[in-house]
Amino acid sequence: MILCSVVNQLLRLRTDEKGAVSVMMGFLLVPLVGFLAIGFEVSNWYLITRSMQNAADAATVAAAINNGANYDVEARAVAAQYGFVNGASNVSVAVTNTAACPGGGNSCYSVTISGYTPLLLSQIVGFQGDANFNGTLEKKLSAAAVAKQTTVPQEVCLLALASSGAPQGIRTNGAPTGNMNGCDSMSNTAAQCNGSNLGLGISFAVGSNNGCGAKQMSSPALTDPYYYLASNIPALSSSGCAGNYPQESKHGNSYTVAASNQRTGTLNLSAGNNFLCGDQLLTGDVTINTPVGQPAVLIIENGQLDLNGHTLTTSSGSAVTLVFSGTNGSYMHAPTDNTNGSGGVLDITPPTTGTWKGVAIYQDPSLTTGVDVSAAGNSPTWNVTGLVYMPHASLTLKGAIDKSTFGKSCLVMVADNFQISGTGGVLKTDIGQCGQAGLTMPTAKIPGGAVLVL
Repeated sequence: MILCSVVNQLLRLRTDEKGAVSVMMGFLLVPLVGFLAIGFEVSNWYLITRSMQNAADAATVAAAINNGANYDVEARAVAAQYGFVNGASNVSVAVTNTAACPGGGNSCYSVTISGYTPLLLSQIVGFQGDANFNGTLEKKLSAAAVAKQTTVPQEVCLLALASSGAPQGIRTNGAPTGNMNGCDSMSNTAAQCNGSNLGLGISFAVGSNNGCGAKQMSSPALTDPYYYLASNIPALSSSGCAGNYPQESKHGNSYTVAASNQRTGTLNLSAGNNFLCGDQLLTGDVTINTPVGQPAVLIIENGQLDLNGHTLTTSSGSAVTLVFSGTNGSYMHAPTDNTNGSGGVLDITPPTTGTWKGVAIYQDPSLTTGVDVSAAGNSPTWNVTGLVYMPHASLTLKGAIDKSTFGKSCLVMVADNFQISGTGGVLKTDIGQCGQAGLTMPTAKIPGGAVLVL
């Protein structure tokens, strides 16, 4: 009887499933705790790494913006503000300004922050970390960021191309009253201002930059931004000059030229290209009229424009571009006043539309002789809106240049080199008004911040 009872109890026990889950949980408890430990640990590592990444991002941007000899000091100072102090608590903040850039080159800035954090529950599953400091197992964490410096265009109204190799594209001697009215300048070689900074805003230069502008900055050389316009100058064979270029001759203290080349009164130009051959001598004031809304181009081939003490002006509603073309040799290709400062005035308003928009005076860049101007703004006086382009000329600025009577407050001068003395200066150029005048100004580039690239 007792035996039967025992057998029955054993049979019930065999089929009884009560407590099975508890047994299974006993077997699974150890790996479950391990997974929870790893999950907690990894989450902690992620939070620390995320903080490191924020610090690295901010530090590398700061280094790129600094762009100076102490860029690394600035980067580490920013990282310290996030709690990552270089050399403290096994933290390393590595900084370089020669990192590889994604687009090529090695001029990017990089910050790498690394450090260690003690292991907590992850040791339960046997994880030993990356280092042992004083008996404490620790995990190494790191974050890195790469940034590059960005630039913004800065319009300049005085550009010295210095293609002749002039050692100083912009130079002044004894010009304490010269005033560029905040104009920014650019020299493809050096800039040297003695006695005055000329009232320049930013003076950009490829070489040394001494005394010019309220601020001096280095810049890569600028390519000629207006050379392309030369393709619009008609071939010499189309001018009708047929090699006949009357030239001025001096008689006593005055100059004369063939009657066909003497100008006074009204000069009516048709829309498009108009040609004059040889030296043009004003014998009285001249007003240029062009069709309303149809700009004209006045091409003076192998000749100068001698104001001879008189005024050449565009009438209200008229617009003209003066182009000097021809061949190198004994010819003069520029506006002049051979009366030695007796009051000639060049008052030119350029077109605001079309091929020559914004261009007041343009010397063919193939001309390298007879292109210099010795007393711009003084003999003659210049009242000019828009671009004055003399890429191979040495332009000596001796007087103040103002806007044209009917033009905008915009003046951009491009020459091989500038020599500025006395009261040499320009009106305050308004970038917005240059746009209204149809002219796109040349631009240098200045640091404008930084952007993360990795």
